[in-house]
Amino acid sequence: MSKSAKLNVRIDPETKMQAEELFHNFGLTVSDAINIFLHQSIMYGGIPFEIRMPELGAPNEETKKVLDDVKNHKNLVGPFDSMESLMEALNN
Repeated sequence: MSKSAKLNVRIDPETKMQAEELFHNFGLTVSDAINIFLHQSIMYGGIPFEIRMPELGAPNEETKKVLDDVKNHKNLVGPFDSMESLMEALNN
């Protein structure tokens, strides 16, 4: 029985280059990383991490900060005595 089997994978050149650089920083080759992934998949009984689509309409960092401020009652403006004072605050 052979001690290793050959696996050919097609991947775009940019992804390959980024993966090689990333794994090199860990002292690994892409082949090492693929072997780790395959062994973990077997041990896990499936993909060893969650796969999902990114949330559509997920808040960006600015929105997250504003939501956090509201939750913590920080950087709030108001209440307003009149519609004019509200409009003035919105325009500033």
